[in-house]
Amino acid sequence: MNKKLNTILFVLGATAFNVIVAVVCFLILLILYLGVLVPRVPGAAQSWAVSVMFLTSIAASIAVYRVVLKFLMSKVDVEKYFDPIFVRKNIKKEQQSS
Repeated sequence: MNKKLNTILFVLGATAFNVIVAVVCFLILLILYLGVLVPRVPGAAQSWAVSVMFLTSIAASIAVYRVVLKFLMSKVDVEKYFDPIFVRKNIKKEQQSS
């Protein structure tokens, strides 16, 4: 496999991982909400609680994603296996001026 294919597969896998972590976090928060908070929260605030759970699950998935990504980057030589996603357009001009 070449670097471009490795990069594409990594981005797809990382996206799927992030979505799965967000869903798991949301389900955990939903279970906690249904088990603990429903009897204590008034009806008007229940829609806000679901919105807060959704946003919290997204924030938690981003935090978990960053920790896992830092761990993987410390174990894998990124430049050896992956192609850069964003490349500067003026690379030749920068190399000539050096």
